[in-house]
Amino acid sequence: MQNPKSKNSVKAPIGRRIFNIVVYLFAIAGFGIIAAWGVYKLGLTKNKGAIDDKWQARSLVSEINAEEMDGLTPQQRNALWMEQYVKLAAFGKFYPENACLILDAAMASNNPMLVDRMLAAASLYTESNSGYQELLSSMKSIYDAQPQQQSPTVIEWMATAEWEMLKPSILKDSALLVEAGRLTGVEPRLIVACLVGEQIRLFNTNREMVKKYLGPVKVLSVQSQFSYGVNGIKEHTARAVEQHLKDSTSVFYMGKQYENILDFKTDNHDMERYNRLVDYRNHLYSYIYTGCILHQTMLQWKRAGFDISDRPDILCTLFNVGFSQSNPHADPRCGGSHVTIDGKIYTFGGIGFDFYYSGDLAREFPFWRKHFIEDSGKRLTQAQIDSIQSNVSNCARPEKGLEYKQNTDSMNLSW
Repeated sequence: MQNPKSKNSVKAPIGRRIFNIVVYLFAIAGFGIIAAWGVYKLGLTKNKGAIDDKWQARSLVSEINAEEMDGLTPQQRNALWMEQYVKLAAFGKFYPENACLILDAAMASNNPMLVDRMLAAASLYTESNSGYQELLSSMKSIYDAQPQQQSPTVIEWMATAEWEMLKPSILKDSALLVEAGRLTGVEPRLIVACLVGEQIRLFNTNREMVKKYLGPVKVLSVQSQFSYGVNGIKEHTARAVEQHLKDSTSVFYMGKQYENILDFKTDNHDMERYNRLVDYRNHLYSYIYTGCILHQTMLQWKRAGFDISDRPDILCTLFNVGFSQSNPHADPRCGGSHVTIDGKIYTFGGIGFDFYYSGDLAREFPFWRKHFIEDSGKRLTQAQIDSIQSNVSNCARPEKGLEYKQNTDSMNLSW
């Protein structure tokens, strides 16, 4: 039998070894901590640094005069932006990514003077680029040599009092126009293009009355005689729109997603349709009918092999002339009713085209990548239909068919 004492004699040296190792480790750790503290106290860890060799140039960037933007007129602000675009165009030829970043930052801040500061900061690294310096100098020289023209816009009718009076009225309806675009699957800007053509036409037809009553309160003109609503929808056109929504065999059929957007609440469809369109307070239905006309007409042409979804000139023209004159073919042309503005004659389609591509009101009505939304195949719920139908105001309207009962040249106005 093995003696127990011999086992203990073996274990004892192993235990002492482990103990000694632990003690050594603590000793080393302690020495490291004391050494690190000593290095820190002696200042050996400090980075003495140095003065930037471009410190003067960097300080000058902040001293660039950033003019007070609030005191500038729109024309002065626009002139500043134009000057900055020239500088960025030259800069972008050599440093396109930086030019885009600077433009985005300045636009987000709505401060054209920010471009000067950012370009000055970038110039710390462009001084040796003689090609860039020469191009910038040349472009600025050409730009500065050209005298400022007096006309604020290339589109003459958009420089008139009519347009300035009409814009605030359209903006009041921006939420309704966007909603109509969502419901009908049509880019709201296209609906606005049709609205602009119709309202400008009405303004010039009844100039003095509109200037006296509608202009000061910034509201749109609502028709209630031969055509209805702010977009002048004829009754037979509205009926056709409703039928196209339900007829899946029609070339104008928009799909299941849109079938019920114009469902009626009552059996008196004529009166309900009239009340929807001749609504002085809520114009949503006028915009829904407009969106449907645009969408249905586009589909008719597309199914015939002619895609006009990217042709605002043709879409506005066809909206104006109606379904009866919508005959798909390979060579459509812009036109429609003549509209006289400030002594010059335009066409309805031309006015819609001008507005669409002018960029005016683009923040409220931006350009869509695809101008029409395809049918999802999913029908609206009853709650969604009820929500659309709630957009009819309880306002007094002229008697339907009044124009056939009395001779009047007055125009029904929206308040």
